[in-house]
Amino acid sequence: MTARVRVVSYNIHSFKDDLHALAGVVADLAPDVLIVQEGARRFRWRQKNAALADQLRMVVGGGGLWSLGNLVLTTLRVRVLETRDVRYPLVPGHHLRGAVFATCAVPGARFVVTGSHLSTDPAVRPAQAAAWRAEMRRGDLPVVAAGDLNAEPGDPTWAAVADGLHIAGTAPTHPSSGPRRAIDGVFVDKRIEVAGFRVVDSAQARRASDHLPIAVDLVIPD
Repeated sequence: MTARVRVVSYNIHSFKDDLHALAGVVADLAPDVLIVQEGARRFRWRQKNAALADQLRMVVGGGGLWSLGNLVLTTLRVRVLETRDVRYPLVPGHHLRGAVFATCAVPGARFVVTGSHLSTDPAVRPAQAAAWRAEMRRGDLPVVAAGDLNAEPGDPTWAAVADGLHIAGTAPTHPSSGPRRAIDGVFVDKRIEVAGFRVVDSAQARRASDHLPIAVDLVIPD
């Protein structure tokens, strides 16, 4: 058995932009799973993330404070069976970073989704990427990883995350006002078929965040 699943990765710029436009972009994409970077992680973070999910007509699957603003939202088609949060070692003078993991089930398949937002410092990023990839290897289910890598393909960060995985595709995502840098990525287990990949560049998407979203259509084996 297999299942078709749409996953969207989106850095939402800490709620700083047009949330109505954000809701419109997500509604048009109709993801089964939305992996968010820069979700709420501080004061009233549960309420803020729940309000975001409600506005997007989704539910919170995992993440928030303990994953340092990484968040998984799902539709009711997806059952979240287990979640865990990971924090990377703190480097003095840098923001604490981490990742969210969610084990998901849809009719015909089970899989793990994970999201992370890596450091802007090229001296710090590769170690975070390697730590994230090591956490992905803890289980046997197919993995879908998505995040803001703050680095473009060719940087060691991408190689560290992609070790043993497929890169779903690459295209500029930042800044949304005039995309020049492909710093957001989606990586999939080699057992997963990538049926579609696109970066959404529209007037609405440019109002919604300083990043453009990535949408991937996947065929996931049981």
